[in-house]
Amino acid sequence: MLTKRIIPCLDCDLSVPEGRVVKGIKFKQIRYAGVPWELAKRYYEEGADEIVFLDITASHERRETMVHVIEKTAEEVFIPLTVGGGIRTTEDMKRILRAGADKITVNTAAIKKPELIQEGATQFGSQCMVVAIDSKRSGKTPSGHECYIYGGREPTGLDTLAWARKCESLGAGEFMLTSMDRDGTKEGFDLELTKLITEAVSIPVIASGGVGTPEHILEAFTKGKADAALAASIFHFKECSIQEVKEYLRDRDIPVRI
Repeated sequence: MLTKRIIPCLDCDLSVPEGRVVKGIKFKQIRYAGVPWELAKRYYEEGADEIVFLDITASHERRETMVHVIEKTAEEVFIPLTVGGGIRTTEDMKRILRAGADKITVNTAAIKKPELIQEGATQFGSQCMVVAIDSKRSGKTPSGHECYIYGGREPTGLDTLAWARKCESLGAGEFMLTSMDRDGTKEGFDLELTKLITEAVSIPVIASGGVGTPEHILEAFTKGKADAALAASIFHFKECSIQEVKEYLRDRDIPVRI
């Protein structure tokens, strides 16, 4: 049986020279959490399986800063690094991968130009293409869930379930599925949303948005059927360590890498 992955997420504000990690609630109420590569190294040493970096202030000018962050991190962190934010072309992808990233995650650019998923998968392999889905409950779509873009600021009218199926058909290798309704609330994952997607696709799904306790991560695996769980606040502010989470899961017969 494949082990379940625990993935810390670093939301990077690159409006300062070397970047800083921040965390919000429902994509707002931002709080400072630390220096990107320092946190990444700490999580690597604690036993993280992968690390996700998201440039939440993405722009053409700041992309160089993210390249610097990834280069500096890759010198001392030897687990897969996934990077997203402001990536609009395969050339952008190439620059991030050359800096030391292992995977690219796209959201807004993929919805604006779905063929970008196919182009990335063809050029770098499906295993490299992670499609991020920022989803919010909605009465306007058949599944009851709607995709958002631009860091959760703009609704698309796009049904989350239909979009996930389309992304898989275009060559996506994995999903990073974030419930905007739960993000930063520490109330637990949106298990209905998570299960909706995991049961509809055959590629791995990373559950994101709402972790407050190790039990929430357990539920993502047992009830949501996720392949990985992404968390930020509980790790950034030392409410729980990655090792503690993994030991909790192991004691409940969830296969994890200790």
